[in-house]
Order: sequence, then structure tokens, then C-alpha cells
Amino acid sequence: MVKPVSLSGFRTVALTLAATLIWCVLWYARTAGEIAAIWWRSDTFGHGLVVLPFFAWAVWRRREAIGNLRPQPAPWLAVPMAAAGLLWLLGELASVAGAAHTGFVTMSVLGLTAVLGRSLARALLFPLLFLFFALPVGEFMLPSLMAVTADFVVATLRFTGIPVYQEGLHFVIPGGSWSVVEACSGIRYLIASLMLGALYAWLNYATLRKRLVFMTVAFAMPLLANWVRAYLIVLLGHFSSNRLATGVDHLIYGWVFFGIVIVLMFWAGRRWADSPAALRRPPADAATRPTRWARLAPLALTSAFFVVAHDWLDRAVAPYSVHYELPAPAAGWRMHAAADITWRAHYEGARGAAQAVYGAPDGGAVLLQTAFYADQRDGADMLAYENGLIANRPNQAAQYYGPDVASTLGPLRSARLMEDGEAWVVWQWYVVDGKPVLQDWEAKLRLAFVRLSGRRDAAMVFVLATPDEDHAGAARLARFVAEHEAGLRALFGQARAEWRPAPAPQSR
Repeated sequence: MVKPVSLSGFRTVALTLAATLIWCVLWYARTAGEIAAIWWRSDTFGHGLVVLPFFAWAVWRRREAIGNLRPQPAPWLAVPMAAAGLLWLLGELASVAGAAHTGFVTMSVLGLTAVLGRSLARALLFPLLFLFFALPVGEFMLPSLMAVTADFVVATLRFTGIPVYQEGLHFVIPGGSWSVVEACSGIRYLIASLMLGALYAWLNYATLRKRLVFMTVAFAMPLLANWVRAYLIVLLGHFSSNRLATGVDHLIYGWVFFGIVIVLMFWAGRRWADSPAALRRPPADAATRPTRWARLAPLALTSAFFVVAHDWLDRAVAPYSVHYELPAPAAGWRMHAAADITWRAHYEGARGAAQAVYGAPDGGAVLLQTAFYADQRDGADMLAYENGLIANRPNQAAQYYGPDVASTLGPLRSARLMEDGEAWVVWQWYVVDGKPVLQDWEAKLRLAFVRLSGRRDAAMVFVLATPDEDHAGAARLARFVAEHEAGLRALFGQARAEWRPAPAPQSR
């Protein structure tokens, strides 16, 4: 026999959820504040502002199913909570906001699951999983989405008989020049479609299979729609002599088109919607075991431990600077005026930095730019979002990473840049804790483990650049590295030696 629903039981569940969320937010207030600030200022992640209200509404909608249940804390979930906490700690120590945010949200969801217990968590599975839409992550897909969008537009333009010249994300047609920028990537449409699709699938389908199929459609549809939208906007600008779809109306047309696509997707999804009777589930029987709130102790201690560990590992250091000398020109090379090469990589917040332009025997010029980082913090982080080869200049420059190149120093990361009509060949690499590293994620991970071990981190970025009008840039850089290898290898040790305090004299 099904027992009547107890609103007092629902109130207990609601208060338990609220108390757990408040506990997590208070301990991780800085991370929670960062996420909320991103929701507020970002067009891409503005949907995060409605995640908590939708979560509360979804829990209320399940009140009949959970009214007879009582929380049964599951202390064993402290183990996956600890893994999420470690991810948060590594993200904080390495200044990787995405990792820190993911660790915090995951720990919060696991904490809610742990205090509810198996039966309640199963009944509230969708509201709990819906909280992951609060994560402001996805920008790592921007380069790939922009590249695919540009390739699709160029291919369809050529298919319809319009000549196109393409250079990465930039392309020129007889009606004018176009570029695929971040707003054209489709990431906003993708995230919005996934969140709305998840809600729609939960409200209209009773089986997991139908929900997963609809979510797959909700993922693929905005990608295809964004490609078609970008093509139609270029086509509209081309045939209107750039009077239409080139200003604010460019974005307006995009959102109107996306809205039509979403409505059509929902309209098609209604055909396979389940009946209200199939969606309605009877309330579960009440739990027979008494609630043991003492089981919350390991969960509370686990969530608090990582904040304490972070405060201990992230101790403040006194301001200081590091100075070091660049290699002298090898035979046949000479020092040029710095103005001979106008391009510069963007690396701020370094403890020490140096740059010089070397005149090559073939008449070209090579820029050597280095920056030394140690005791990295916000504002003094080598791999900060604003640092990079073309940081803060995304609309004026195009960057394409190529395959790693072999050199006498070992593999180096290569890139080709286009800025203000000039082509550049750039080689870049990092040295982290004495070891060469090429990829940003690998450097971040190595820095995090150095900090986690309690040691002071030391890292350096090296950038070599040369103009490539004569298509001899790669050969010029290879010669520079081969003939200055010893000086380049010594730079890191030279900077690190000055950074590390001299040992105290031994008393006899």
C-alpha cells in the first residue's frame, strides 16, 4: 500500500539540500564567487544564472516521489569527493580555473548525493545532474568550432559558385572579406541547446533511451544550424553589397535563426513524447532505518580539508625580480635594434623578462623573447588566459599551430602567424622545474604537482620569431637554435640561480 505523501518529509529534504549547498559555498566562497561573476558578465555562460532556480523547481516537482523518504547519509562517497577536491586543489595551485570550477561543482553534487543517500539521490537524479550546467566550461572548444565553421562556410560558398580565398579563419569573396570570430563559433547555441534539451527530455520522455537520443539531437542540431547560419549571413552580406548582416543585425539574425531551429526541434520531439500517465511515478515507500546524521562527519571533513591544504600551500611571498643576460650573438650574427621586429608575444606578470633581435647571416632577423616565472599567483602566472602569442589581439591576428619541429634543443612547438598582412614563423617552448615542455596543459599539470609537493615552482617561456616573406623563416630559426644552443640552455639555470636564495654560510 502506498503511503500518503508527507510534506514535512519534503521539507526535511529541502532543508538538507539547502544546508549542504550553503556549506559548500561558504568553504569555497572564492571559487563560487568566480563562477557567479562569469555567469553575470559572460554572454556564453549567462544561462548559469537560472541553473539554481531550475534545480529548486525540479526538486519541488518531485515532491510527491520523495515526500516519504528520509536522508540516509552515505559516508563512502567521501572517496570520490576527495578526488573532486584534489582536482579543485590542483586547479587552484596551477591557476587553471576550469579545473578548479569543475572540482568545486563536482564536489558539491557529490556532497548533495552523499547527504541524501541512495534512494533520494536516485529519485532526484536529474536535478542533481542538472547542476553541472552551472559550470562555465566549454571555451576550450572555441578554436575547433571556429575552424570547422570557417571550413564549412568556405566549402559551401565554393559549392554554390562563389570564389573564395581562405587563410585560416579569414576568407575573402568578391563581395568583401569575412572572419570567423568567437561569436561565430556556435558555442553559445550549443550550450543553450544542451540545457534546454535536457529539460525537455526530462519533462517529455520516461525512458533513458529516448532522453539520450534527444540529447544527441540537441548536441548535433546547434552545430549544424550554426554552420548554415554563418553561410546564410555571408551570402546575405554578399548579395546585399554588405548592407545587411554586417553589424548588430548579424547577431540578431543568428539568434532568430537559432530560436526557429529550437522550436522546430521541440515540435519534432513532441511526436515521440510519452503520455502523462507514463511520466507520473508513484511516491516511494518511506525508509525504515532511522537517519544517522553522524555519518555526515567524514563528508564535512573531506570538503573542508582541501581549503585548509590550499591555504597552507599557497602562502604569500614577498615581491622580487629576477635579471638575466641573453646569449651573445654567434659568429656571423649581430645584434639588431629592437624596432627591427615589431611583433611581440604577450607575457605579463613575469619575475624577469628579456628580449633581443638578432641579425641573421642571410640578412633576416630573429626575435628572442623570454620570461621567467616563479611563485606563480594571480597576476604572476605564465599560462594565464591573457598571455600567449597573440593574446589581446584575436581580431587583428591569426594563429595556426603546426606540427612540432625537431631542433638541436629537442622538439619545439611551431606556429604560423598572420598579423597586419605580415607572415611570421614562431617557435615556442616552456621549461618547467628544469624540464622542457611543449603543451600548455602539460606545463599546467607539472606546475600543479610541483606546488602540491610543497616546492617553489620555477618556469620559463621561450619564443623565437622571424618574418617569413621569403619562406625561409623555419630554416633561419633552426640555424639560430643550433648556433645558440648552449646559451639558450643556460638561460633557465641562470635565472633559477638568481631566484633561489644563496645558502647560509656554515659556522665552524
